[in-house]
Amino acid sequence: MTITSNIPEISQPTDTLSTPKTDQEFNWRNCWYPVTFIQDLPTKHPYGFSLYDEPLVLFKNNDGKLICLTDLCPHRAAKLSDGQIIDGKIECLYHGWQFGSGGECLHIPQLPAEAKIPAKARVKSFIVAEKQGIVWMWPGEVNVADEKLIPTVADLDNPKVVSSDYMLDLPYDQTYFIENAIDPSHLYISHEATLNSRQQAQPLQMEVLETSAQGITGRYRKTRQQNENWMQLNFVAPNLITYRSSTASEKSKRLGGAALYSLPTGKGKCRIIIRNYSNFPNWKRKWQPRWMEHLYRDQFLEEDLPLVVGQQAEVQRLGKSLSSLYLPLKTSDLLVIEYRKWLDKYGECLPFYLGYNTKSLPDQENLPVNQEPPALDRFSRHTQICSSCSRAHKTAIRFKQIFVGMAIALAAVAIMTEDFTVKLLLVAVALCSVGLAVVAEKFKIRFERSYTRH
Repeated sequence: MTITSNIPEISQPTDTLSTPKTDQEFNWRNCWYPVTFIQDLPTKHPYGFSLYDEPLVLFKNNDGKLICLTDLCPHRAAKLSDGQIIDGKIECLYHGWQFGSGGECLHIPQLPAEAKIPAKARVKSFIVAEKQGIVWMWPGEVNVADEKLIPTVADLDNPKVVSSDYMLDLPYDQTYFIENAIDPSHLYISHEATLNSRQQAQPLQMEVLETSAQGITGRYRKTRQQNENWMQLNFVAPNLITYRSSTASEKSKRLGGAALYSLPTGKGKCRIIIRNYSNFPNWKRKWQPRWMEHLYRDQFLEEDLPLVVGQQAEVQRLGKSLSSLYLPLKTSDLLVIEYRKWLDKYGECLPFYLGYNTKSLPDQENLPVNQEPPALDRFSRHTQICSSCSRAHKTAIRFKQIFVGMAIALAAVAIMTEDFTVKLLLVAVALCSVGLAVVAEKFKIRFERSYTRH
């Protein structure tokens, strides 16, 4: 599935879905789910993740092909993601059982050489694909898996388009993220600290153009001035929100947008995979280190993080339908309510969902016994799953250690030196090293602690 833009600008609003309509059926398993950016996928050890609380693991075989298996060793239920990759096979570190590309067990150290490996010694495998720099997995029927159904964004295939990629784990359900992402009106208030946009808060003209099992086609525009351009805003089921704007002039055509993917990792948690892009020159987007852009994205997404966490907690505490709790406005919430109603109509097949009038949520006792509360700190939610920020964080730690070591060594030499001038110089350099260590510590902390409002 490729999200294209073959509709006239402004007079017609939004991208169209190239996938033909079906009989208005939605099957969450027969969909592609984004896992991580290829550049953030480790190559030397397994990569664990989950889909609706089902643990899964990725690794590469000897041919460099990505393999996805259930993250569970059939021997004694240890996690394969805690293991290692040996000669293109994934090995459970508990007893050394090794599994191949199809989930079959290929080696059991404890079996005699002449003994056959038990037929039940295998784990389920899933189809994996790489597209537009993202790793995708298909949890459904193998015979209907089609890479053409991957919800790619056509703009990103344009060589003139430059994108910035960002990934984050969030401590709330995917539906709350999609609700938040499909709500442009909150940007001007919740993100005042980074956008400085409170003065832009205003009624929006919003339209729902089409709703089907494939998603929602919509658009919106500001109303303060006449002839404002439309912004195309779509929900592509089950895990993509797209924003797109474009302007045409005699000299050039400028376009920009955002693709906001999400992975429902489990109850009360999800992963978001975001791509912001444009075709007009932007030196920051082209040359700025990825980790520097991510520090801004971290703060931006943390500005309303506690608000959505609190919203989810209150909805759960009250136990009422959203239709009885929400007081929506057509000039800000039209697409939000349309999405929740979409869940009413098509969400019944999901492992759990929260629609506008209906819901199906798992009982607490049915959740995985090893489920931990989602983390709120920046390090757990982003830094450790981002290759760029993880390297920057480790570099900061290394420099802090170097500067602290230099300060101690210089101070020791200064104590033993009798020449007053040399002693003074050594002390001065030692103090500079201490200052640099403090700077490195503050830099390190930026990759660990979340933004808090003052």
